[in-house]
Amino acid sequence: MTSLDLFSLQDRVAIVTGATRGIGRAIAFGMAEAGASVSIVSRNADACRATARELTAAGYRAIACPGHLGSVDDIAEITATTVDRFGGIDVVVNNAATALSEPVGEITESALSKTTAVNLAGPVFLLQAATPHLKKSRHASVVNVVSAGAWMFLPEVAIYAATKAALVSFTRSSAAALAPHGIRVNALAPGVVDTDKRATSSDALYHHLVNSATLRRAASPREMVGPVIFLASSASSYMTGSVLHVDGGTVAS
Repeated sequence: MTSLDLFSLQDRVAIVTGATRGIGRAIAFGMAEAGASVSIVSRNADACRATARELTAAGYRAIACPGHLGSVDDIAEITATTVDRFGGIDVVVNNAATALSEPVGEITESALSKTTAVNLAGPVFLLQAATPHLKKSRHASVVNVVSAGAWMFLPEVAIYAATKAALVSFTRSSAAALAPHGIRVNALAPGVVDTDKRATSSDALYHHLVNSATLRRAASPREMVGPVIFLASSASSYMTGSVLHVDGGTVAS
C-alpha cells in the first residue's frame, strides 16, 4: 500500500445527504471518483435521480435515495435501500442543512422546528439507523458537516449556527459511544462556500463571512472534497471526535 492508497474509498459504500447541489454534490462526485458506491440523498426525487444517472453514466456506482431528513421513516428507507443495493454501509456524510434567515427576536416556531429537524435530528437519526451496518464495516466513518458559524456571532442565522453547534457536541459524544465498535465520527467545519444557499442570506452577511476569512475569499464546493475524503478514508484512521476546520482561517482569526 502506498501513501495515496490511504485515501482510496474503493469498495466502500457511502451515504451522502444533500447530495444534489453545492457541497453535497461535490462530495458525492468526489467519493465516487475515489472508488465508493454512493447513495444520493435529497428531498428532491428528480434531482436525486438526475445526479445518480450522471454518476452512473460516468462509470461510477450510484443510486437515488430521495427522502426527507426530518422523517424517521424516510431515514429508515434510505438506509434499507442502500444496504439492499450495495450490501452494507461504510461511510455516512451528514451534509444536508437548511439556513433560514430569521434574526434573534424574530424567530418563528416553524423555522426553529424545520431547522432543528434537518440540521440536527436528521444526522442523529441517520447515524442511529446506519449504526448496525457500520458496526459490520472494517472502515466505518461518519462525517458531520457543521459550520464555522458554530464558533461565530451570527445573529441573522442564529438558529442555523445553534444547530451546527449542537451537531459538534453530538459528534464528540457519538465518537465516544461508537469507538468500541470501530466507528469513527468526525466533523468538517466549512467557512463561507459559494453555493446556491448564498441566495438565502443577505449580501451583508456574505461579505462579513468572506472578510472574516484570513484568505479573504469564499471557497468552492470542490475545496471541501479532499477534506471529506480524508475524514472518510483510512488516511484519518486515528481521528475521531475531531473537527476539521476548512474555513480559510475564519475561526482562527
